Amino acid sequence: MKTSNKGIALIKSFENFEAKAYKCPAGVLTIGYGHTGVDVKVGQVITEQRACELLSIDLSTAERTVNNQNLKINQNQFDALVSFVYNCGAGNFQKSTLLKIIKVNPNSINITKAFLKWNKGGGKILNGLTRRRKEEANLYFTL
Repeated sequence: MKTSNKGIALIKSFENFEAKAYKCPAGVLTIGYGHTGVDVKVGQVITEQRACELLSIDLSTAERTVNNQNLKINQNQFDALVSFVYNCGAGNFQKSTLLKIIKVNPNSINITKAFLKWNKGGGKILNGLTRRRKEEANLYFTL
């Protein structure tokens, strides 16, 4: 599966375009639409077009992570999980209670609570992450 326009819009709404590299609340150097990595440098500036290119590359990694789980999910569920992986990372997703619950029952009522456990940055609860997890959970359960 590939991320739909709805999923991309969700990610962009939380990541917000930043032309200049900055440290996110967790202290990670970030640019564009939440792009991180060794290629991000202090003082770096990019165009929105480049940010979209980086988003596309990063989405491919997140999509592969979700697709590799062979889950029986619909497009909205896929988009919600890609947003989660994009923000939290593949490793965190692969060892998460969220994934364990989905593998047992992709419609479990415990999925929302599992999303909401991932609302911290740098050890602190962040309102933005709480909102994001709620939106991802809402999208996940949208038919």
